[in-house]
Amino acid sequence: MNLAHTFHVFSQWSLLYPLAIARGTDTDVMDLGLKNKVALVTASSRGLGRAVAEELAAEGASLIICSRKQEAIDRVAQEIQTPTGSKVFGVGADVSNADDVARLVNAGIEQFGRIDILVTNAGGPPAGPFESFTLEQWEAATRLLLHSAIELARHVLPGMKERRWGRILNITSIAVKQPVDNLILSNSLRAAVTGFARTLANKVAQSGITVNNSMPGYTRTERVEELSRMMAEKEGITPEEFVARWEQEIPMRRIGTPSEFAALAAFLVSERASYITGTSVPVDGGWIKSLL
Repeated sequence: MNLAHTFHVFSQWSLLYPLAIARGTDTDVMDLGLKNKVALVTASSRGLGRAVAEELAAEGASLIICSRKQEAIDRVAQEIQTPTGSKVFGVGADVSNADDVARLVNAGIEQFGRIDILVTNAGGPPAGPFESFTLEQWEAATRLLLHSAIELARHVLPGMKERRWGRILNITSIAVKQPVDNLILSNSLRAAVTGFARTLANKVAQSGITVNNSMPGYTRTERVEELSRMMAEKEGITPEEFVARWEQEIPMRRIGTPSEFAALAAFLVSERASYITGTSVPVDGGWIKSLL
């Protein structure tokens, strides 16, 4: 078979393959290979963390989820478990507290025997200009965003290395690539998480462990709604008017949904993404303007 004929065959198959998938062959959906996996998703009582937890449960993964309040996370665990049938274990824990992180991971391993997937997530720090923050506030934000990701990885990596399989996904922000006005704490510290993750990815790749970051853009979560209300109040306009400004910056001209973000997260922690590591992938409707 010569090169021209090979290219012709490949071209024809590349055209027909999407049609075969669309019509359905043995299955109508991509199997992400998550049915027998155990995932820890932090800060998952609401927003992006909850959306990711729901998506992983829908794919058949067992879950460990957490938030600061035990009562709230117990309720969310039941709300995810009932429709999906997946096992969901809720733990009250503050990820900015190193002792809580250790307790969270140990409780999850005691419950399920292992943790295959780690999704690090934390509530955003306060908005404001540089001059408005004290050293103590910088330290609190560092514990919340950077130290939490480091400590969570530190506790789950030994088991992942032993089993020679693992996925770590850090939820960061578009601010890593293109800083957002008035979010100096988030801009600075999520970039630090990215540097940590990119370096770690190289060190654990040979153990079958991937480390990636997902960068959400403006997404319709409670956090974004809170920010829009705060910013709008300062300018004397309505939150709807302020959100409309954001939408004008986005090529898709709309705010994203948590489920759109969660779809990428589920893929990046799946068996299908086994050759993707050290990356930061935006889910932003095209907001980031850089080439890379």
